[in-house]
Amino acid sequence: MKNIAKYFGEKIDGKRIVITGGTTGIGKATAELLASLGGHVFIFGRDQDDFHQAIHDIKKVAEGKVYGVTADITRKEDIDLIWNEINYTLGGVDILINNAALPGNGIIDEEYENIRYIVETNILGYISFTKEAVARKPEHIINIGSMSADTREETGTIYVATKSAIRGFTAALRKEINEKGIKVTLIEPGAVSSDLQPAKQEHKEKIENMEMLEAEDIAMNILFALSQPKRCDIVSIQVRPHLQII
Repeated sequence: MKNIAKYFGEKIDGKRIVITGGTTGIGKATAELLASLGGHVFIFGRDQDDFHQAIHDIKKVAEGKVYGVTADITRKEDIDLIWNEINYTLGGVDILINNAALPGNGIIDEEYENIRYIVETNILGYISFTKEAVARKPEHIINIGSMSADTREETGTIYVATKSAIRGFTAALRKEINEKGIKVTLIEPGAVSSDLQPAKQEHKEKIENMEMLEAEDIAMNILFALSQPKRCDIVSIQVRPHLQII
């Protein structure tokens, strides 16, 4: 086998990579990792402060180029804006990582408008953005799901519904577009320290107790999936903290 550092890096260097929700959590950690290996990364998110901080942090480690905009994936006009910027800055896309998602509580505790916004972000956002990407013939699409599709917590009914939908969408998508030479991978994390999780001050202790993952752990799994030879598809990965029993 070739040198392992080269093995990972050569699959990323110079690739045009789009990460939805790339300004915080898993998205930001992935952008930092792939940019450090020479990937030309485009990120976006809704919050302007998070966006500027992410661009600043990624540029500190980047070997490749870093671009992005502040935008909301639920808005058609924003999707058009994002793809115009991607076409202008990157000239296309080789890798799409669908990551933008919102938490959701039980159905009793959520108001209708919030439920609709969560569903539009977590499901329609993935589908609509993937549709635009497929038209541009990328090499690989990675969808970030969740182990909530298995655990089905009663406190997160809305979130469970959306991540169960992403599991089904990804499986069908792979069947639809593999003949076009596009790889499709589903990555389902367990508990991860990110902006979706409340009580941030408790995360450090849970990570030390191996009850929670860090965003960088998921970024490494994304890199693993992207680094396989053309003949090899990583169809799905489930990543859990060592002591999270599901």
